[in-house]
Amino acid sequence: MKKTAAPALLAVEAALEMILETIAPVESEVVPLSQSFDRVLAQPVVSAINVPPFANSAMDGYAVVADDVATAAAESPVDLQVIDNIPAGATPVKTVAPQTCARIMTGAPLPEGANAVIRFEETSEYLPAGDMADDRVLIFSSVAAGDNVRLAGEDIKAGQTILQAGHQLRPQDVGVLAAIGQAQVTVYRRPRVAILATGDELVDVDEPMTPGKIRNSNEYVQAAMVEKYGGEAIPLGIARDNVADLTAKIRAGLEQDVDLFLTSAGVSVGDFDMVKTVLATEGEMQFWQVGIKPGKPLAFGKLRGSGKTVPLIGLPGNPVAAMVAFEVFARPAILKLGGHVSWDKQTITAHLDEDIKNSGRRHFMRAFVYPTAEGYRVTTRGSGVQVQGSGILSSMVWANGLVVVPETITYLPAETPVKVWILD
Repeated sequence: MKKTAAPALLAVEAALEMILETIAPVESEVVPLSQSFDRVLAQPVVSAINVPPFANSAMDGYAVVADDVATAAAESPVDLQVIDNIPAGATPVKTVAPQTCARIMTGAPLPEGANAVIRFEETSEYLPAGDMADDRVLIFSSVAAGDNVRLAGEDIKAGQTILQAGHQLRPQDVGVLAAIGQAQVTVYRRPRVAILATGDELVDVDEPMTPGKIRNSNEYVQAAMVEKYGGEAIPLGIARDNVADLTAKIRAGLEQDVDLFLTSAGVSVGDFDMVKTVLATEGEMQFWQVGIKPGKPLAFGKLRGSGKTVPLIGLPGNPVAAMVAFEVFARPAILKLGGHVSWDKQTITAHLDEDIKNSGRRHFMRAFVYPTAEGYRVTTRGSGVQVQGSGILSSMVWANGLVVVPETITYLPAETPVKVWILD
């Protein structure tokens, strides 16, 4: 039998570029501020108000005219008349004239005439000073104009753009939105990602095991990863190794208005690998096989949905290969769908504990990174198993990073600095 030539392996960057070229962010939606955490802004946020909206006290103390207390000291305190007591939330109605002051709480508006605040600890309210009339206070320290005063707009000015589109909201961002009175937020909706495992050998987690069967772990791993990166997972169960069942499952997924389709297995060179065949029928095939390890049998194409084209990434069947390929290819696709403007993986440089070899593909080696006094170190061995086997899912439990070995490098000795993708 005449052997056909093996297909050329596509470079990792070229494969990712082809995938991302087909991806556009999903539409936006408006959500209550209370539901906005971790969502991605679809438009810039511009403040309509100053924060704080008025000059206010940064301390519990006395609002004063700074010139009145310029000579105040422990040996020669300045005696002032107290004309008002201003709690937070109140509106001052009296003007602080020379030689007078107002007792004031943190956050309360600064009264007219005052330009500084002296804290309680530097007055006779806190320090012993003998009998004092209720409307008098001794000041034991000088202040400059503006001391202990938060000016209007000191934090945020009206008209200021405080957050850009594409920003993923953190707790502090939600707080800023609350401070400017943004009760609703325009964000990208969560991308809907269909997940379909393929294979006659698969059984679900609650089904009895029989000879030749394995559990369907890929569906659950990928659903969790979709949620981790901001998507909404749409599990479709298991498609058996025949064209009819796989076609029916894919069509059922498309009917759920998904934005991306993920399959696992069915994309290698085996006789029962159907994803490539069905993809060619239900849409078009873009590429198959990438120069990556693990994860070489990776397919990408487009499905014809109802009214739109849906990209499909066919991940490998081995669970570690599927996870690595997800991080490299599906993760950026989901992030771009969700409105992110950057999808670079957090990366550090660490020194190898041992020699490593590479076979000529971009190798993402499971690894454990740990800090030392001299910097980060990383090992690709551990956990009690052959950690680089693409079917050994427990190696991903042990690993907290992926050592990235370029395809041009076949050997790296111990102590070599390497790039490590951080997983957690």
